[in-house]
Parts: sequence; structure tokens; C-alpha cells
Amino acid sequence: MFPIILNLTSKPVVVIGGGAVGVRKALAALAAGAVVRVIDPRSALPLPPEVTHLPEPYREDHLEGAALVFACATPKVNAQVVTDAHARGVLVNTATSPDEGDFTLPAVVRRGDLTLAVSTEGASPALARRIREKFEAEYDEAFAEWVRLLAEVRAEVLATVPDESRRRELLDAFADWEWLARLRAEGAEKVREAMRAVL
Repeated sequence: MFPIILNLTSKPVVVIGGGAVGVRKALAALAAGAVVRVIDPRSALPLPPEVTHLPEPYREDHLEGAALVFACATPKVNAQVVTDAHARGVLVNTATSPDEGDFTLPAVVRRGDLTLAVSTEGASPALARRIREKFEAEYDEAFAEWVRLLAEVRAEVLATVPDESRRRELLDAFADWEWLARLRAEGAEKVREAMRAVL
């Protein structure tokens, strides 16, 4: 497996199957900024209005224009979705036979723009979940604020420090754990000022 963080903003994502698994995948794709449509002949579980639900049996043309596909229906339908997605060169995840798809979804912890992902490549989802729970406890919301500050200061460093080695040195120093400790003790505004003073 090759781990990546995929930008789905405004990209079409198709979910085949509107049960609990399909709805979870649809909501995750929506949260990532995708344009999501769910194909299921039955009434799908409740979905937000931003998600399009087509209440009809799966057909290959439902994959038209898709950037990513989730097969969350019956094993037979999912196998067909995988075949059709591969024929179109579209990445597909299948709920019933993960090895037949192109990717799996890791257990994820998000703190603002910080994303921590854990995968056992299907060997033990329970272990991935336990590690995610450990991360949730250890990586608090202070990390989200720190990443926001680092993004601000990085833009200022790139705009104002012409020497490349000095830029690297500053950006590395601002990512030191000392700044997180100061953020927790002094607050974001004082840390922002202290970082700018270093510049």
C-alpha cells in the first residue's frame, strides 16, 4: 500500500449502497469537500441535502465522471462495481472484499489541519482503532492551533527571509516541541508574537 492524503475538494465521489457503511463513506467524502452521490434502489439512511441520492439499481454509467468510488452494496454488486471502476481507471474501495479494491481507509484523528492516519492494511482493524484512540487522547486541540500558527509564520518566513538555509532553519525551529509547550502555557497570541520576534 502507498499512503497518500487525497484532495477531494469539488471532485465527484460515487457511493454504491446507502446502508450504514455507505452513508459513513458518503459523509467522510462530503467532509473532505467532495461532491457526493449515493446510488441505492432502497431509501438510503438519512443523508444531508448536499448528498445526491439516486434511488435506482446500480448501472455502470453511474460511475461516469467519478474521481473515486466506494462499493458498499451486496458482494455481487460490489464485485461488478470494482470491475467497472477498473475498466474506467477509477480508484475504488469495496466494503465486502477489500483486497479487490485499490485502497482502504485508515483510522483517522484530525486536529485542524493535522491529520494522523493509522492502518494495519486490514490485518487488525481493532488495533488500528486502539491506536487511533491513543492518538485522540495524546494529540489535543492545541495541535490544531499550533499548525495554524505554523502556517501563518511559514508564509511570513517565505515572504521575508531571502536566504534558503535560514528559512529552513527558522521553519525547523518553529516546529520544535518547545513552541507547543509555550502555546499551552501562554496562548496563541503570545506565541505568535514570540515567533514573529524571532523573525
